[in-house]
Amino acid sequence: MAHLRSRRRLALAVPVVLSLTATLGFLPGAASAAPQRSAPAVTAADGPNLAYVVNTKTDHRTIGAVKKAIAEAGGTVVTTYDRIGVIVAHSADPEFGPRMRAVRGVQSAGATRTTPLTAAGTTDEGAADHLSAAEAAKVKAAATPGSEPLEADQWDLRAIGADKAAKINPGSRKVTVAVIDTGVDDTHPDLAPNFSAKQSANCVGGVADTSAGAWRPYTAEDYHGTHVAGEIAAARNGIGVAGVAPGVKVSGIKVSDPDNGLFYPESVVCAFVFAADHGVEITNNSYYVDPWLYNCMDDPDQKAILDAVNRAQQYATKKGTLHLASAGNSNHDLASDAIVDDSSPDDSTPVTRTIDPHECFDVPTQLPGVVTVSATGVQNLKSYYSTYGKGVIDIAAPGGDRLYQIPDTPSKNGRILSTLPNNQYGFLQGTSMASPHAAGVAALLKSEHPWASPAQLQALLKAQADNPGCPDSYDQDGNGTQDATCEGGKRVNGFYGFGIVNALKAVK
Repeated sequence: MAHLRSRRRLALAVPVVLSLTATLGFLPGAASAAPQRSAPAVTAADGPNLAYVVNTKTDHRTIGAVKKAIAEAGGTVVTTYDRIGVIVAHSADPEFGPRMRAVRGVQSAGATRTTPLTAAGTTDEGAADHLSAAEAAKVKAAATPGSEPLEADQWDLRAIGADKAAKINPGSRKVTVAVIDTGVDDTHPDLAPNFSAKQSANCVGGVADTSAGAWRPYTAEDYHGTHVAGEIAAARNGIGVAGVAPGVKVSGIKVSDPDNGLFYPESVVCAFVFAADHGVEITNNSYYVDPWLYNCMDDPDQKAILDAVNRAQQYATKKGTLHLASAGNSNHDLASDAIVDDSSPDDSTPVTRTIDPHECFDVPTQLPGVVTVSATGVQNLKSYYSTYGKGVIDIAAPGGDRLYQIPDTPSKNGRILSTLPNNQYGFLQGTSMASPHAAGVAALLKSEHPWASPAQLQALLKAQADNPGCPDSYDQDGNGTQDATCEGGKRVNGFYGFGIVNALKAVK
């Protein structure tokens, strides 16, 4: 089963953004300390064949020289993104990373994994709970006139006014939301009417494959992306469920590795560049880039991952694409001084480390300009698992809460009902589900304001949100201990950012 995590949040506070940008080498003279000679030719040592990102200046002379140095060091160039200065390479030499970092013009370089495609990923969202035929019949019996057959179980749509918004403006066909994920089953009857094949691809490995169906999930167990797509744009066609923006288009960009389901950096770089070059207005990112939950600036490999993915998402932003990402399901406070990460690296043996969230970042959710989304349940309260943090979370949206926030629906399931591969439906919860709800509202805003830039769209998204403010108490299990601490006020706080998205306000 695919490695399913959830993404993230609002743009970082200005001091952090500036620190990140400067450290990643985007300021003049960032490579001035690099030696002036290329690394000498070597014979690759006998080691695991790993993928690397080599990030350089963007002029053709430098890129050409670095590609030559890669060959001389025994590496193989897989692909080059000239416009952002990112080269994807393979090498079995354990010293390949240090050799590349010594090459003139290279601003960062590092391995994108710790072992060659061996370990299976894990999920913190749980398996999908398929809607049985008996359950579906019960839900259909509760359907109201003008609603979709299974909409009675979609408490999330009513929570943000998406059911009413659809009657005013279901979204424009000129707006596309790309689901960067495990693939999308475009043959599903609730997705087929709104699917954009020409804006879809398989980006696994770093090179886009646009052949027919390449964007589809490998198996029915890789359902994550299909579920996300339905939350955004399942059609109102009288068949099953409805999406937040049932009139917009949705595309699929697959980035999950076929062997272990992980979302490696080179695949995500490809996805952002592909989305930008194919006119996508919004991307949804319900994952974190493997193998590190947090990428730290003092580690050369992790720094290179940060650099490469940030260059790609900024390239897309400059071309007019807004990115939304889930905040994560670890109930971490990203505004704290220290976080214990015991899940990284997830492609080999994890080690327990204490990280500084001001120097180590969840990618892509904590990258500058990316909208970070936390999760709520039916009571408009932060979901028990949702990561949070004042100055980090931008907005909140329904992601479900199966333990403490149970809706009065036919199935009484606190999770989110959406599409699954092979014409199925099922429930999932996570910030992975919150981000697509926010992406759907962003698509409605883009439909209403077609000339809005990503920055303007993000501002509109925050302006229409409803903020419940910090709760008086957050003792979910009733044991007398606060399960998380919300900091901030009614306008902006660590649980909800600027507030919970509101689809109805977005179209009024």
